[in-house]
Amino acid sequence: MGEENLAVPLLEPAQGTPPVIDTESKFQDALVQLSQGHGPFAVDAERASGFRYSARAYLIQVKRNDGGLHLIDPIPFGPGHELFAQLNTLMNSDEVILHASTQDLPCLRELGINPIKLFDTELAGRIAGLPRVGLGPLLESLMGVTLAKEHSAADWSARPLPNDWLTYAALDVELLVELRDRMYELLDTSKKLTWALEEFAAILKAPPAPPRIDPWRRTSGMHKIKRRDQLAIIKELWIARDKVAAEQDIAPGKLLNDSAIVELAITAAVTKKEFEKTLRPLGLRARWLENLPLWLNSISVAVSLPEDQWPAMRTNADTLPPIKLWRDKFPEKFAPLSHARAAIEIIAQDNHIPVENLISPEYVRRVCWKPPTGATETLSIPMVEQALTELGARQWQIALVAPALAAALLEKEPVPVPEAPAGEVTENTPEEA
Repeated sequence: MGEENLAVPLLEPAQGTPPVIDTESKFQDALVQLSQGHGPFAVDAERASGFRYSARAYLIQVKRNDGGLHLIDPIPFGPGHELFAQLNTLMNSDEVILHASTQDLPCLRELGINPIKLFDTELAGRIAGLPRVGLGPLLESLMGVTLAKEHSAADWSARPLPNDWLTYAALDVELLVELRDRMYELLDTSKKLTWALEEFAAILKAPPAPPRIDPWRRTSGMHKIKRRDQLAIIKELWIARDKVAAEQDIAPGKLLNDSAIVELAITAAVTKKEFEKTLRPLGLRARWLENLPLWLNSISVAVSLPEDQWPAMRTNADTLPPIKLWRDKFPEKFAPLSHARAAIEIIAQDNHIPVENLISPEYVRRVCWKPPTGATETLSIPMVEQALTELGARQWQIALVAPALAAALLEKEPVPVPEAPAGEVTENTPEEA
């Protein structure tokens, strides 16, 4: 028999589920209580992903030792409200604890909350080398409690918010301070605390992501598209859908999902009958028909475009060729990449950290694709260090990875692929996946 799970379900906050703060007087009371507390601030935000176009916050949870647990509805106040400015000033007096901070920081910043000192429990778990780093698994393994996650995909833009949803939201910050303290100890003991602190600081300093070039190219299922005239339909439908979604603040997939767009591009359906026939195998939804004239017009516009206005199959963006092509088409690039990947995998294992947290695979590919001048003739660690710094790698990452990457750049033959025993079928190597 396996070891009995002794984790205790966490069903409600110790002081009960607090009422929602939706008036200025309630918000002011919460600020007073939080100011009387001490230590870091545990913070979380609930969005309505999959339901709304925007990524705005529909609930903010804040807890501080001796400062209470507070559930703030940001909708009545809006971005830039003076009370959020006061909350931001208060939070900047200490550390802000978030779990998976890159998900919540944009919507917090939209309201005017800009932490200057961060502790990310999810990223801390990755750097510590823990096998599962979701909030629930961390609380279970380190704090001995379990969380129910039945409302994680709820429509948080709904009003009023049900009480069981509010309890779920409150529990996300109930033990976050204690979890942070436990993670801090783990990192300190494993001598990884400085790594984590450097990562947290980098998250806060990172600029907003630039607008995506041709975002319509990220439509799921694009691998089915083989012709440029089909790409033209994808583009027109995506742009039309995005405009309506933004105007109505509704998730684009609710209006017309990506699978439907791809199938419509393949069949070039320009009539209602063709539209319904194309999408019926996907389970034709009434919601898709609400904007039928717009979809049909978009397809017609695309179909009527002259060939010289069809989108290119590939963009001229600063992207590298797919890795699966490197071995055959770019062997001089693939050889050092294969050695770099093998060496970095060993470093990651030795330090009990996921490879992607040790160093961005994109940085490794870029250095191998365009090595620093001279780095392929001699072992030039400083040149590789400079290249990684310019790409955005942190100093602790560079210190661990640069020597191995510099050595890999000198390799002219790829890492040998072990031959499989006769009759045994092997999977693709990581380099070819």
